[in-house]
Amino acid sequence: MRIPELYTRPKPTISFEFFPTKTDADEETLFRDTVPGLQRLNPAFISVTYGAGGGTRERSFRIVDRLRKQCGVEAVAHLTCVGSTRDDIGGILDEAERLGVENILALRGDPPKGQSAFTTTPGGFSYAVDLVRFVKARGNFSIGVAGYPEGHQECADKKLDWDRSAAKVEAGGEYIVTQLFYDVNDFFAYEDYLKTKHRLKVPIVPGIMPFVSAGNIKRIAAMCGARLPEPVLKRLDALAHDDESVRRLGVEVCTDLCRRLLDHGVPGVHFYCLNRVVSCAEVVKNLGLV
Repeated sequence: MRIPELYTRPKPTISFEFFPTKTDADEETLFRDTVPGLQRLNPAFISVTYGAGGGTRERSFRIVDRLRKQCGVEAVAHLTCVGSTRDDIGGILDEAERLGVENILALRGDPPKGQSAFTTTPGGFSYAVDLVRFVKARGNFSIGVAGYPEGHQECADKKLDWDRSAAKVEAGGEYIVTQLFYDVNDFFAYEDYLKTKHRLKVPIVPGIMPFVSAGNIKRIAAMCGARLPEPVLKRLDALAHDDESVRRLGVEVCTDLCRRLLDHGVPGVHFYCLNRVVSCAEVVKNLGLV
């Protein structure tokens, strides 16, 4: 099943994203606990990341293959420019085709651990738009791309970054999944700009991340250039000593955010679950989507 087809359904398309484990034992735990928990929420698909520099790429593609063939869940494989030449990426796409993987999320990717800035690999790609063109030319893949409602943290001009979202669609991207955000107006402004200025018709899907702990969400938000609204930040700081209270706050915040997005008419919601089920399950149930 190609992902854009899932966004033509009358009900909102719910999907999740998790990261691959580092060991075989942890992978089995993932399939024993996390995957069944997500399956009970009836996801349209699950996307699987891989570490910066492709450190878990082989395991990522194996997990995508297992999700599809053993669990009957459609899965999306992430592909980045980091640490790879054109030939490397061509080989990865050949392997994806051999496995029957149809859906690719094409990303520039974050710098490897220990590096502060992205560096182009000799013989590789500098930008996601170039990777999208390459994937589009290589085979019959359905391609998703990333979008940044608050602008990418490396781009000083938010609207210039939004223009780059449009360029990725023009290059072959068939849907956009956004970076996490916590102010619904940031998403509305981003969506309106793409639909009004660039007349985009592809699904623009909000990415939502529940809280794990105060420190965790602050770190991730800072790394992604996402702003925590002042009222949320105050409540977060007041509860910082209690991870469970922070988690429940995240459920409350994300439920309200998703409800406003769904009322607005978004085609679906993509949850960054951080390999945890409980908070996402509570949000989805609060929304009456199970």
